[in-house]
Amino acid sequence: MEILDLFLQTSSSVSLLGTIMTLLLVYLVSTFSFSSQEDKKEPPGPRPLPLLENECKQNNICNIYCLFTVYLGPKKVVVLAGYKTVKEALVNYAEEFGERDPMLIMLEVSQGHGVLWSNGESWKKMRRFAFMNLRDYGMGKKACEDKICEEKAFDTTQPVNYVCKFTSLVDRTNRNSQLVGSPSIQVYNLFPWTGRWISNKKKFCKLYEANKKINLELFRRLKETLNPQMCRGFVDAFLVRKQHLEVGNHLHFHNENLLMTVIQLFGAGTETTSTTIRWGLLFMAKYPKIQDQVQEELSRVIGSRQVQVEDRKNLPFTDAVIHETQRLANIIPFSLPHKTSQDVTFQGYFIKKGTTVYPLLTSVLYDESEWEKPYSFYPAHFLDKDGKFVKRDAFLPFSAGRRICLGESLARMELFIFFTTLLQHFRFTPPPGVSEDELDLTAHMGLSLSPSPHKLCAVPCM
Repeated sequence: MEILDLFLQTSSSVSLLGTIMTLLLVYLVSTFSFSSQEDKKEPPGPRPLPLLENECKQNNICNIYCLFTVYLGPKKVVVLAGYKTVKEALVNYAEEFGERDPMLIMLEVSQGHGVLWSNGESWKKMRRFAFMNLRDYGMGKKACEDKICEEKAFDTTQPVNYVCKFTSLVDRTNRNSQLVGSPSIQVYNLFPWTGRWISNKKKFCKLYEANKKINLELFRRLKETLNPQMCRGFVDAFLVRKQHLEVGNHLHFHNENLLMTVIQLFGAGTETTSTTIRWGLLFMAKYPKIQDQVQEELSRVIGSRQVQVEDRKNLPFTDAVIHETQRLANIIPFSLPHKTSQDVTFQGYFIKKGTTVYPLLTSVLYDESEWEKPYSFYPAHFLDKDGKFVKRDAFLPFSAGRRICLGESLARMELFIFFTTLLQHFRFTPPPGVSEDELDLTAHMGLSLSPSPHKLCAVPCM
């Protein structure tokens, strides 16, 4: 590990924003003045000094304001806090707050292609195409549920080879999720001139290139066996559309957009769901009485048969536990950075076009005016007095507005089927010699918040 990486190591439990603020002690940002345009009131905030984190705490700014300014190094950022503010900005002002402000390292590897870090017409075309085709191939529907649960006989020759490739893709994707949230890469995003001394940047790019190579090989094989009359999935549909549009010289259906869209959908769809399930199992081991209630409900309603998505309506407590896991786990606390597409006056404050905006999802999921016990694992948040499941407006783990998670319906389906099936067959406990109270709920910071390394026992249900 190079010298800058050693210097920048901090506790993994520190939040992304807190980590960045702490790290910026190495850089004196005293040249920026905290002044607004004379005729336009900008969002309030502390002076942009190296001790910004402490000054934010001293001023209690997150509790005083729902809209405020901070400086991440030289970069001016507006933070949206609380359910009402985040919802109003992302939904009622969807166009104004709807652009993405890509992290430097993600912009470098994606070159603005794909659906996650792109903007403009290319983003609109790719998102619309991805959403329509994922829906057509069953996302959120019974056909997709069947694929999730399907078990059948198979010839081991090719599948085993594919499993190895898939596992390597997952491993590299998970590792890069941790790297992109590391302090040293966050510093690189703010100060590109530090790149030559940051070994994590080199590791990230190497892993990303390896995943690109595997995907390109898969695309080549799919293209060789492509049958436009019988599309097998998303890549086939893209290749067919590309063929049909080449005559018209369409700008957006090109190989780079295909590659980046697939990589981004894969990354967003695997790491987040698996992380949420890990939190769910950890909560079950931590709170065995809640696990008892889940398993009693599953036994009474489902028995030993395969759980189906349509069972959700008859499993209100289990559904509440899954929702509470998503709320308290809070795996994407800052959402991904947005950017204003135009000058906008919002809640009486002027925000200039091109300003980076962070919708603070953690402030929505932990909003004390919306949740009775925001910092506790409390499934009753999603139950009425009769024990029936109730939706909550402030439940926004998938964000909201134009940039809401593209795969929300698939993620909800996977979480329900995976979680209920695991709890149907296993009881999760701390390892021998460890009590429930000793299980650590401290989060480990990457691009998402994951549980700290831990072990659990999965005991088969009798």
